[in-house]
Amino acid sequence: MADFESIGKNAMGVIRNSVKKEPLSVISINSKGGGWEALVEVLERAAVPDTQNLIGIYRVMFDKGNKLSGYRRIEVRRKADTGAEELIEEKS
Repeated sequence: MADFESIGKNAMGVIRNSVKKEPLSVISINSKGGGWEALVEVLERAAVPDTQNLIGIYRVMFDKGNKLSGYRRIEVRRKADTGAEELIEEKS
């Protein structure tokens, strides 16, 4: 069985090697259908001021043997844009 740390490292490696971009962070890891799914933030385009940077969110999927089964960019947003998840956490 894979652990969260190895899933995160593998997901970041997929972004570096396949997408050819430097990942910023792993923001989520979940068990999914017997495998694993990680969400990774990636700097898509730098801007000045940096609040205008474009950040991509990639879903990276692994099977139960921790082999890559796919990846896909699922969102692009400006760094300054806050999502509903962040707003909910601030209220707690």
